[in-house]
Amino acid sequence: MTKQENITFWERNRKSGGYLLRKRIGEFIFRFCRAVLLVGLCFLILQPLLHKFSISMMAEGDLYDKTVINVPRHFSTEPIKSSWKWLGSFKPFFTSIRIGIVVALLQVLSCTLVGYGFARYKFPLKNFWFACVILLIVVPAQTLMTPLQLLLADWDFPGIKGIGILHLITGKGLRLTGKEIAYYIVCAGCAGYKGGLYIYMMRQHFRNEPKELEEAAYVDGCNRWTTFWKILLPGARPMMVSCFLFSFVWWWTDGVYSRVFFSKGNNWATIANALNGLVENMNHDMEKIYGKGYIVPTARSEQILSTATLLTLIPLVLIYILAQKSFVESISQSGIKG
Repeated sequence: MTKQENITFWERNRKSGGYLLRKRIGEFIFRFCRAVLLVGLCFLILQPLLHKFSISMMAEGDLYDKTVINVPRHFSTEPIKSSWKWLGSFKPFFTSIRIGIVVALLQVLSCTLVGYGFARYKFPLKNFWFACVILLIVVPAQTLMTPLQLLLADWDFPGIKGIGILHLITGKGLRLTGKEIAYYIVCAGCAGYKGGLYIYMMRQHFRNEPKELEEAAYVDGCNRWTTFWKILLPGARPMMVSCFLFSFVWWWTDGVYSRVFFSKGNNWATIANALNGLVENMNHDMEKIYGKGYIVPTARSEQILSTATLLTLIPLVLIYILAQKSFVESISQSGIKG
């Protein structure tokens, strides 16, 4: 503020009976409180990651030094090398990426079709079925494990009068438990992890699309499939990208479905299973060196687990950087507001 502007301000403040000064002080206090609140919230969000990063850079001796709190006294890359070895190197990463892409594509495809059906068509018991979709969001995934296991233990195609086609032909269904294709079938049926949420997101998006677009397409001679494929689907791409990202990220960190469908004894197939079995593998290797019954100290096992967790976050960060434009666009255009 220049000297002339300062004089003008105080003159205006005097004529307003001190209102301008009170207003400016109030604005300053509001901005200060907002900054403190935002910095505090950001710290609460980032503090666990910063703590894990700090631990992953410590030498093992620093773990038992009570004077070392957040900043390592002796920096070391040994925890990174050890966690990478016990995590299984590249194998669980490649396996999770392959499965995650297939799962995400299946969920986006099936949930987009179902969401469009809920948004545009009327059919018997529509509200009831949509209530079931909401229940799929609310009910914990662990609750669905037993029914899914029973279904996949004797899986069959729909048949006549409640009897499946395979049961009619061979007398028994397929046993899909413990097989990778089982989860693909579950995702294609919109029953994968968080599938109800993706249906809801796509439904809300299509509900906010103007019906005049479809009516104009019908007038021009398009059928329903052509209208959906060429008119509505291109506009839904940002939302589909969001569903793809959510599906991939939640699959990457999921320890429920992964443990049921993709664990093969001690040969951990995915990142989530590798993290779950990391401490077990570490203790098993250390027993070979120090003798049977040896248990890795808690501080050391937590260090390796924290470092491995950070390593598993790297692909997710890279994916978000590559797809952030579409992700932000889908959030700004989200139909969840309606």
